[in-house]
Amino acid sequence: MDRITIDLVSDVVCPWCYLGKARLELAIAEVQDEVSVDINWRPYQLNPDYPPEGVDQQVELAKKLGGKDSMDRAHAHLKALGAEVGIAFDFDAIKVGPNTLDAHRLIHWAGQESREVQTRVVDMLFKANFEQGRNIGDASVLLDIATEAGLSRPVIESLLAGDSDVSHVLSEVEAAKQMGVNGVPFFIFDQQYAVSGAQPPAELANALREIAKAKAEALRNLN
Repeated sequence: MDRITIDLVSDVVCPWCYLGKARLELAIAEVQDEVSVDINWRPYQLNPDYPPEGVDQQVELAKKLGGKDSMDRAHAHLKALGAEVGIAFDFDAIKVGPNTLDAHRLIHWAGQESREVQTRVVDMLFKANFEQGRNIGDASVLLDIATEAGLSRPVIESLLAGDSDVSHVLSEVEAAKQMGVNGVPFFIFDQQYAVSGAQPPAELANALREIAKAKAEALRNLN
């Protein structure tokens, strides 16, 4: 069976990234008998200028989206799309718009354990922010998530208290921008094919099949 690695550039405060993750999981389930998929989560920051304590989410997002009415319309649209893939978006519950640097550090540390643990942490961060209205810029929330995901609470507490891997995360964000990533989610298949945006599951499944086919043909040609 062909194995494909996806580097998935995303931010855990991006609703389209949460949607993209759910759609990708459906696509992977559809091709699981044909293709094996590994996911590496790569950081991006939609709001790098937010202070460590965060901002008033409702006020700042309304500003960014051109007023409360257009924000509400965008949220209604996303809620409907989320419901199709099992996401219960609760945008009204989100009081704090966090800086996600520490969340990305946690994702990086989880990845050092395993891809499974990393994906579990990413899933819990998305859910905490979008479905539970928890502040994922808050160290205590991150510690609870880390502990629930099976990471060592004392170790993560010690890492969060310092600046471990801050430069690593920021350099990965910068590398994504240098590659031309200016919106997320951004899927990089086997470091050579790119897909931007939260594509429908059928399109992602087709992309996986096409890449697997191309890899198999390239291998045959080598032999």
